[in-house]
Amino acid sequence: MAYSKCVGTARYSFPTLKSLLAKASPPRAGDRLAGIAAVTAEENIAAKLALADVPLSEILAQPLIPYEDDEVTRLILDTHDVRAFAPISSMTVGEFREFLLSHDTNAMVLARLAPAVTPEMAAAVCKLMRNQDLILAAHKCQVTTAFRNTIGLPGTMAVRLQPNHPTDEVAGIVASIADGLMYGCGDAVIGINPATDQPARIEELLRLLDDFIQRYAIPTQGCVLCHVSTTLDLMAAGMPVDLVFQSIGGTEATNRSFGITLAMLREASDAAHSLKRGTVGRNAMYFETGQGSALSADAHHGIDQQTCEARAYAVARPFDPLLVNSVVGFIGPEYLYNGKEILRAALEDHFCGKLMGLPMGVDVCYTNHAEADQDDMDVVLAALAAAGVTYIMGVPGADDVMLGYQSTSFHDALFVREAFGLRRAPEFEKWLASMGITDPSGRLLTPAAGHRLIEDATSAAGPTQ
Repeated sequence: MAYSKCVGTARYSFPTLKSLLAKASPPRAGDRLAGIAAVTAEENIAAKLALADVPLSEILAQPLIPYEDDEVTRLILDTHDVRAFAPISSMTVGEFREFLLSHDTNAMVLARLAPAVTPEMAAAVCKLMRNQDLILAAHKCQVTTAFRNTIGLPGTMAVRLQPNHPTDEVAGIVASIADGLMYGCGDAVIGINPATDQPARIEELLRLLDDFIQRYAIPTQGCVLCHVSTTLDLMAAGMPVDLVFQSIGGTEATNRSFGITLAMLREASDAAHSLKRGTVGRNAMYFETGQGSALSADAHHGIDQQTCEARAYAVARPFDPLLVNSVVGFIGPEYLYNGKEILRAALEDHFCGKLMGLPMGVDVCYTNHAEADQDDMDVVLAALAAAGVTYIMGVPGADDVMLGYQSTSFHDALFVREAFGLRRAPEFEKWLASMGITDPSGRLLTPAAGHRLIEDATSAAGPTQ
């Protein structure tokens, strides 16, 4: 179906819904690289005006990738909740935007609506929103998950403690974990990106995390971010796996480039649940995404990168994950060129994920060759905090020495919690107080001399020996 709209004396035509969505996207490097972006600002406005008049039911009826060609498309359509869709089925994209921003549309309404929202609907309405609209609408969405603590409660923001080391050295990892905990970080997960995907090394890191968490009775979860196939083998061998991690994309071809299928994810989810390692909940999957992954794998089917990203959330949704994380600026300036594009993408990803019912975190980050710096990231972080982001990253010094990119530090988490009055996961906050790390209100205390965590971190032996 073709679309057209006049702006001034010019008429702009868009031959397909796919092209209309691409032309309506705010400017970004990836869509320019793919040759699908609007050529002028006027064309972009025309596309937005045309998109505003498209019925949501028409978007549902026009898959961007044919049903028979793509298992992600089949998942989206086969799991669509027709009953939940009924209240918005007669709306256009523009009317849906007004509905989302209405005072009468609250968290309860949005929770009931989430199963009805396809990624294409979320992406479409997102393209009509200013940044403040994305913040307001996402702030209304409440998504709560649990494993050993409860994440996503109103007024809270969790932090993934990311103690990466370029050679997976145990002493360095332990020092980073202790450092993060002493700053009150780690309630989302203590998650290590291993320097190698060798099973023996992954096993060592899994045991390290399990020993540390059990030794101090920390109400949090550990994860080694290796390929899902490696984790499946380790679970079968009886290793202590809390969360199963995998990077995912919004098309079957993108996921194939990651070496995964939906069937593999289902197998891993079933295996993780069978271990029953959660104490207050059973959300056991952890997914990461990022705008540009489909394009970088030449697997985008001509779909704009923001819509591809929203489709990745449809992959995550059936598995009831504990955490979903958009690593927003990690892929590089070829896809998000500067701080402004990173800010926009972060707010888009967070909004679309929350609208679709997911516990969205964002790695507020950039690579060193992007036109961005830490001041840009301060703005992104503050905007996401206002939007109710579920969790962020906590990296020693904000500089990941293994992955080679810039993220947010333990101090950044303190800033945003104080500025916005945000608490930690309640179980984790209670533990921090019991360890003398915070007072009961959650405020950091000056650590006492000889604190157990500090002593273990500075010990040559470390806590695992």
